[in-house]
Amino acid sequence: MIEGTILLVGCGKMGGALLDGWFKRGLNPVDVIVVEPAGRDAVSPCASHRALTCLPHAKDVPRDFRPDVVVFAVKPQVTDDVVPAYKTFAAQRPVFLSVIAGKTTRYFQQHLGADAVVRAMPNTPAAVGKGVSVLYASPAVSAVQRHVCEVLMSAVGAVEWINDETLMDAVTAVSGSGPAYVFLLAETLRDAGIEAGLPPDLAARLATATVAGSGALLEQSKDPPETLRKNVTSPAGTTAAALDVLMGAGGFKPLLAKAVAEATRRSKELGG
Repeated sequence: MIEGTILLVGCGKMGGALLDGWFKRGLNPVDVIVVEPAGRDAVSPCASHRALTCLPHAKDVPRDFRPDVVVFAVKPQVTDDVVPAYKTFAAQRPVFLSVIAGKTTRYFQQHLGADAVVRAMPNTPAAVGKGVSVLYASPAVSAVQRHVCEVLMSAVGAVEWINDETLMDAVTAVSGSGPAYVFLLAETLRDAGIEAGLPPDLAARLATATVAGSGALLEQSKDPPETLRKNVTSPAGTTAAALDVLMGAGGFKPLLAKAVAEATRRSKELGG
């Protein structure tokens, strides 16, 4: 059950997923105000709850609305234009929760004049309630505020906490960007199947089902991924032949490590 008042800034894919998750957890639509320049019909959770207030600008938020949490869910490239408008809420001492990639707690403290900031890195499976979010809280965040932020983010999946904010760049590279790597795997597996002679529609179904099923098995199994991999691999069999390529020099493991390192570097760059 989600209680308290929320000001959600931005209701795109991630903001919409959060809002939908909160409603499923029992949030009363009258306890949240959404600021979304695209309008209330831009996101399905907005359109389906007519009691929800959706406004185009920060200045339109009623002065008597006192949010317990202000959630920022806008694109990183528009943050400088959006965030300063919410400095007026700092006097009400809410916790500011950001799901904006690359922006540090210090960034929000400087632009808002507030100390209680929680930074979160969710990922896109949040859209189906299967995301994972990693959170970092500034020292000024109270135990109650920390719990509130955990409840809000757990509405779209698992939640993990870190005590060192510098780890957030690696988190971004692994879990934040990670779904794209998995989708690329499915895409590449489909294309390889087509090249091997499979009809395109069959190759697509096989690739999707294989990636989805393997992920479900990994989630439900008590075994680590290397054990599950070995369970599939018969000595001198077809899987072993494929893994000789994927696990060879310049194969999947070093290539993915290089990709994660590059994403980590870019995250640090975006954070200034």
